[in-house]
Amino acid sequence: MTTADTVLAPVGASGFLDRERTIATAGFNRWLVPPAALCIHLCIGMAYGFSVFWLPLSRAIGVAAPKACPDMSLWQELFTTTCDWKVASLGWMYTLFFVLLGVSAAIWGGWLERAGPRKAGVVAACCWGGGLLIGAFGVYVHQLWIMWLGCGVIGGVGLGLGYISPVSTLIKWFPDRRGMATGMAIMGFGGGAMIGAPLANLLINYFKTPTSVGVWETFVTMGVVYFVFMMIGAFAYRVTPAGWQPEGWTPPVKANAMISKNNVHLNDAHKTPQFWLIWWVLCLNVSAGIGVIGMASPMLQEIFAGKLIGLPEVGFNALDAGQKAQIAAIAAGFAGLLSLFNIGGRFFWASLSDRIGRKNTYYTFFILGIVLYALAPTFAAMGSKLLFVAGFGIILSMYGGGFATVPAYLADMFGTQFVGAIHGRLLTAWSTAGIIGPVVVNYIREFQLAAGVPRDQLYNTTMYILCAMLIAGLICNYLIKPVDSKWHMKEADVAKLQAASASAAAAGPHGSYGIGFGGLDIKAAFFWAIVGGPLLWGVWKTLESAVKIF
Repeated sequence: MTTADTVLAPVGASGFLDRERTIATAGFNRWLVPPAALCIHLCIGMAYGFSVFWLPLSRAIGVAAPKACPDMSLWQELFTTTCDWKVASLGWMYTLFFVLLGVSAAIWGGWLERAGPRKAGVVAACCWGGGLLIGAFGVYVHQLWIMWLGCGVIGGVGLGLGYISPVSTLIKWFPDRRGMATGMAIMGFGGGAMIGAPLANLLINYFKTPTSVGVWETFVTMGVVYFVFMMIGAFAYRVTPAGWQPEGWTPPVKANAMISKNNVHLNDAHKTPQFWLIWWVLCLNVSAGIGVIGMASPMLQEIFAGKLIGLPEVGFNALDAGQKAQIAAIAAGFAGLLSLFNIGGRFFWASLSDRIGRKNTYYTFFILGIVLYALAPTFAAMGSKLLFVAGFGIILSMYGGGFATVPAYLADMFGTQFVGAIHGRLLTAWSTAGIIGPVVVNYIREFQLAAGVPRDQLYNTTMYILCAMLIAGLICNYLIKPVDSKWHMKEADVAKLQAASASAAAAGPHGSYGIGFGGLDIKAAFFWAIVGGPLLWGVWKTLESAVKIF
């Protein structure tokens, strides 16, 4: 037993959470699995919306206004109880989130394949919900290091395990629609902020008092709510019996060289060039998109400035404080609209990949992305808000689509036996991109500002650099070929791994009502309504804000 297994083993000591206890039996509908995954992903997706807490936390002591200590170092800031935290210091939470997400997914991905999605989902719920409670305590006693530890480190582990928990299961339940299945679940991670950010705002306003900004109370409330929803999702997970396939469906007779019928062991996948080429494909696609997400609001404000409020000749520096507040509110709508494209792209592009293939889907991401990034300065110079917003909307849809399509790409290359664990290791590309993307965009912007470049042209050079990154991604995608047969597992070894699943399934109840039957029944429709209601509310709140742009 590895160290990682030892750390996580006690959670399932009773056996109730073991994989064998989650194998589907007669009467189970496979359409119950995607909403179970959404229960978890919609909760952990709030990681994208955490910036809603920065301004209130920056005046947690001063309440009405920040109690600033300008000469305080970051080290001192971790332990101070008398000075408010800087927004820049709070922003490190994003780095913790996405670095820990990738690292924990890589470390415990193999454990997840053996333990099953239910146990992983329960651990994720404990880490994410519990991390928010620890973070609330950190806010209450005003200790930044405790908040980082709770939300960032422990919560980050919850992010990683929660993110990859449904991947392998969904791909096995939907061999006929791999892309669509993972797209439905991973769509939830993009949608979490659409629900969580406006909910957090409502809670902060409800809890705030003359002596509290309302954040620790909001953390507690959301931590409890998220824990409950994630536990519902974890206990709703079911895995396929060994050898199961949808009734009436048979694998395509015409062989597709890019979809392997063989499996590659987790311990060998990273030894193949295909793994590292897909790693770079994801890293470069995400680096370009994540840099834009982080600067979406200031980018729209600085490029269009007075044009956003009917003052076409007024630049950003010439606006007064009230006008800047107006355009900031409009830019918030732009950021929300991009998140909507991010979500829609996860489902649309992943579903399309089932028809045109994963490699062609990534070709589309890179070629169309290069064109749109290259045209962005032209759209800005034209003063066309519509073209600018539409262009970046499509770019962000492909950013989200890249996340949702990559699990199916990995299943095509390496088979389904270890796809969840392989995907976990690949997510280190996301951690890397979370550093590369913001650094490229933010530092080039600062350099341009120092060089005296007008604010409406600050991002031109950045767009061309992002084009170069996408060209590199295009080349990596071109080089991906089927995995060499020397890495394929022997059928006997695969059968041995599946033996426990097969024996547990044989012991379960059987009947004429099949397993995994298609379509929505009452139970499935009700479950979809539970996750769909909050998602539709989030979409509505986003559109309400986005309409102000035009």
